[in-house]
Amino acid sequence: MAGHIHQPPDPAVGQAAVEVLEAAGWRVIVPDQPLCCGLTWISTGQLATARRVLQRTVDALSPHLRRGTKIVGLEPSCTAVFRSDARELMPGNRDVERLGEQTVTLAELLTHHTDGWQPPQVGGQAIAQTHCHQHAIMGYDEDKALLRAAGIDLDVLDAGCCGLGGNFGFEAGHYDVSMACGERALLPAVRDAAEDVLVLADGFSCRTQIEQGGTGRTPVHLAEVLAAGLHGEPVRPSRPAPPGAADYLRLVGLAAAGASAAAAVAAAAVRRRR
Repeated sequence: MAGHIHQPPDPAVGQAAVEVLEAAGWRVIVPDQPLCCGLTWISTGQLATARRVLQRTVDALSPHLRRGTKIVGLEPSCTAVFRSDARELMPGNRDVERLGEQTVTLAELLTHHTDGWQPPQVGGQAIAQTHCHQHAIMGYDEDKALLRAAGIDLDVLDAGCCGLGGNFGFEAGHYDVSMACGERALLPAVRDAAEDVLVLADGFSCRTQIEQGGTGRTPVHLAEVLAAGLHGEPVRPSRPAPPGAADYLRLVGLAAAGASAAAAVAAAAVRRRR
């Protein structure tokens, strides 16, 4: 049966973000336990479980939140939960309010909270797929400004949703709709792009759709672009190998654990180096 393969998270994105933030003068604090934003359960209507999962994350981050530490969201879905959904799920919780107030994207931190920092020069051309939560909650202006300041000739695709939509594209009966959304604009644009044109997608769903949509391309995150620029190297995406058929059932059984691990990478707490 046709369908998407659930892949492991992308540790290279978190590693690149740490490198960029430290180069920009920040001390990075990565949580020492798996944390999750709870979206896995929110999107399937399991709100009581989502609250418990989110409370564990808030409890782990609360010492940093109470010191005013910024929380950097690398995955747009997690960032949107921290900024918006969490307060709706847990009204009146002061630490949850702090989480919403102190969560920033990587581009926002570098643009608005890092004095005197300039992105490294990368150059070249790129096309970018904006994640649905970037449209709805965060915007993409800071990302565009950073990429263009890095000398990149950027084309932000007017492609709408990639079609994967978190768990939607993985569920039985949704594959055809998921792929039809991708084929409307995104996947053809990626296939038509020259090999030396970067394909940018900050969202895990968007990257998965592009990789598994017959494009032959591996998209990259903003953090990976900036980290490569620090070394004057070409942007080379680094991803875990896609699972084979023998691994599929094991991966499905570990899907919830994988989501937690992804959030641990995606929500790095940082504060200014003294």
